[in-house]
Amino acid sequence: MQLIDSHTHLYLESFDEDRDEVIRRAMDAGVERFYLPSIDSSHYSGMVELKNRYPETMFLMAGLHPCDVKPDTYEKELAFVEKKLTEESFAAIGEIGLDLYWDTSTLEIQQQAFRKQIQWAKEYKLPIVIHVREAFEEVLKILREERSPEIQGIFHCFTGTLEQGKEAIELGFSLGIGGVVTFKNGKIDQFLKEIPLQHIVLETDSPYLAPVPYRGKRNEPAYIKQVAEKLSDIYEILPEEIGRITTENALKIFKI
Repeated sequence: MQLIDSHTHLYLESFDEDRDEVIRRAMDAGVERFYLPSIDSSHYSGMVELKNRYPETMFLMAGLHPCDVKPDTYEKELAFVEKKLTEESFAAIGEIGLDLYWDTSTLEIQQQAFRKQIQWAKEYKLPIVIHVREAFEEVLKILREERSPEIQGIFHCFTGTLEQGKEAIELGFSLGIGGVVTFKNGKIDQFLKEIPLQHIVLETDSPYLAPVPYRGKRNEPAYIKQVAEKLSDIYEILPEEIGRITTENALKIFKI
């Protein structure tokens, strides 16, 4: 099966003991490319090290995660992102967005950081990978205001409603589908077939959100196969076709 993991944090310490084995298992499962979203500057060296070890399969994003938009540090963190964008090539700007699950007090600076990084995406002609939690309407409002033919990308770990999914697509985005689609209470499996498959990409968000039957354990890119198999059930086509179509979708977003 041909697969792309459009969102994996393989550089995190959860994989320090067996990272190469994890990557090998993923490749054996058919994963050809791994896209690594940024969190903050403290993880950058680990991302680069991984890219250097697997230059043909690892692709880096630049960005500041909304949960790491803190009053005392976010301006410095954004300056770091801006500097890296001027120095190196990246596959996307991400993951960026808004998160009101963990902290509502930083909404204003999260919005500032989100808008600034969208502007950089326009400037550098890069897709954006959006993190949104408990803030769908706030994110959609900013995207409507910043709307441009140059802005497209992925709603990472999409868990919204059918209506929100359709608006995201209308704004130029694809939906990142991962382990949540296999959860009994995940809800998106109930309407996903109403979203054309050309607007779907696969992801794991590993080490988080492992699909059934691994739920509650460390997630890893090889488990994207379970996501593809669930989508095969939903769309009633072979898993290999799910893999082929979503791979083509991801390559188009990342301009390969």
